[in-house]
Amino acid sequence: MEAAATTCYRHPSYETYVRCTRCDRYICPDCMREASVGHHCVECVKEGQRSVRRARTVFGGAVSSATRPVVTQVLMALNVLAYIGELIRPSIVDRFGVLGAMVVDPAGGRYYYRGGTVPGYELIGIADGEWYRLLTGAFLHLPPDASIGVMHLVFNMLALWNLGRVVEGQLGRARFLALYLLSAAGGSVLVYLVSPDTLTVGASGAVFGLAASFYVISRRLGRDMRAVNRFMAGFLLWMVVSAAFTSWQGHLGGLLTGALVTYGLAYAPAKLRTSAAQTGGGLALLCLLAVVVALRTAALTGGGA
Repeated sequence: MEAAATTCYRHPSYETYVRCTRCDRYICPDCMREASVGHHCVECVKEGQRSVRRARTVFGGAVSSATRPVVTQVLMALNVLAYIGELIRPSIVDRFGVLGAMVVDPAGGRYYYRGGTVPGYELIGIADGEWYRLLTGAFLHLPPDASIGVMHLVFNMLALWNLGRVVEGQLGRARFLALYLLSAAGGSVLVYLVSPDTLTVGASGAVFGLAASFYVISRRLGRDMRAVNRFMAGFLLWMVVSAAFTSWQGHLGGLLTGALVTYGLAYAPAKLRTSAAQTGGGLALLCLLAVVVALRTAALTGGGA
């Protein structure tokens, strides 16, 4: 008596005698996936892929996301596009640059704000609720007719490319983006605290945050710190020298914020190195910056804003 013919569980018209070594179902050549022992069916392979944990860096970033610095490239593109926008419409700098508080007369003249209100004069800036300036100013740069002109953009983009692709590779895309934006905000907040009547633009605060992050990452990974220390010394020297024509407040604020964020990612206890805990830490820092801005605004306006 002949044994009944067996067929593939996915293709009943195909006679086969090969079984999946995991689920024991019959499979045809189209459904076979080579395994270390025997063959697996399509569904068992999919199930196995779902259960495999993705490799991650020490800081929680997915290793696979580090193959191409997508976020770094997007940030560079946004900075360049913003600069093109400035060339087409220069008023963008005044409208979106980091500015704490100024008053404008009916003719458009600008004056330092010294508290209180003056009939016919309008308060503008972060103190008037324009909090978006804390971030938008970090995507703008000095116009071509300024002291260092287009080189302001070029220097920042070179630094962003060289630092960003390294830091993004270790932190992963989401954490890298959070670091960049928090560093930019941290730099803007220090500008608001120290020089609220100075219009400031530039990605330097975020770039200094990346420099601090690179330093912390290098220490955490046990790299040779001699070259890293020389690199950071150069960055700090530049912060001092450039204070004559750029915002040292933005640089320092970004540097401190970047160091704080990366230190939390690198040295937090293992049980706190989860996506949920890191997200909570980032939101807590954001809330702290918001409180600082609110207190500074109250001090400037006498609590009226």
